[in-house]
Amino acid sequence: MKLSSVVSCGLVLLLLTLANVGHAARLKDMVDIEGVRGNPLTGFGLVVGLNGTGDSSAAFTTQSLTMMLERMGISTPQGVKVKNIASVMVTATLPPFARQGGRLDVTLSSLGDAKSLQGGTLILTPLKGADGKIYAVAQGAVSIGGFAAEGASQSVQKNHPTVALVAGGATIEREVAFELNQEYQLQLSLRNPDFTTVTRVVKSINNLFGEPLATARDSGTVQLTIPPSYQGKVVDFVSRLESLQVDPDQTARVVLNERTGTIVMGENVRVSTVALAHGGLSIKITETPQVSQPNAKSKGETVVTPKTEVDAKEKEGKVLEMESGVTLGELVRGLNSIGVTPRDLIAILQTIKASGALQAELEIL
Repeated sequence: MKLSSVVSCGLVLLLLTLANVGHAARLKDMVDIEGVRGNPLTGFGLVVGLNGTGDSSAAFTTQSLTMMLERMGISTPQGVKVKNIASVMVTATLPPFARQGGRLDVTLSSLGDAKSLQGGTLILTPLKGADGKIYAVAQGAVSIGGFAAEGASQSVQKNHPTVALVAGGATIEREVAFELNQEYQLQLSLRNPDFTTVTRVVKSINNLFGEPLATARDSGTVQLTIPPSYQGKVVDFVSRLESLQVDPDQTARVVLNERTGTIVMGENVRVSTVALAHGGLSIKITETPQVSQPNAKSKGETVVTPKTEVDAKEKEGKVLEMESGVTLGELVRGLNSIGVTPRDLIAILQTIKASGALQAELEIL
């Protein structure tokens, strides 16, 4: 057996072992609190100080440079071209409860035809939210975490030189108003909506506090009333909720990635009674040209006669019968016993699903 097959089988069995062991998860890893989220910020900026690797033909870069210099009282000639400058889109995320004076990491992405942002400096750039208001300003030396170099016939590159990071490069100037301690109700949103899971969450919360504080609105939403003893101290209340252990349920699902041959299956996957045959056909074609050359000083011509050999081999097919209610572990062990590879397993699972014998959702990436 090939090493890759051994590793694949070992990985599958490890995942099966872990899947069969049920563990409760913390509530903080399962839900989000409505209103407690980050907000994306964007801005248009210029990176200067590049070593001839900036934009060469982007008109908006020249226009932005001219406007910036005019605001500084410096006039520029028409059609100026500077390859040491690059236009970039600056993005960041304003975290919840961020306060003025806090620092944010910003990401720079080239907009023009710049070859590299290495060694550049981002000029003061306002970052706006979806409402058009400025929430932060960014400036600082950029870092690409790699390099790019090229010569006449060869080039070398590490990481992506046209995307850079300015660590702590943005300063928060405006806050998003949200007073958590003034709330009388909270709404929890499950990251993976499920009726069974949301019922367990409600039951666990009510058991923890000894009163019916939580109600389920749908499969993904829990309405929560702040008890009188925690009003004005919502942070303490949320802290107790976060550490609550809940056993989540999940839909039986099989996820296939045909590009990489990756297969992920949940523990609740079941297979009805089905008979499976697996075999392979391999065809090998070999071209061997036969060359016949004339004798020396003769007027003959070289003759090339193609010779083709076709060898077709079909592996002996094996039939595997799956009984009704087969578990995930039994399914994979059975398929491994007939020597299937991960890519063969993808085709087999698709066929079983088409026959109606796979009691699970099949998702193909």
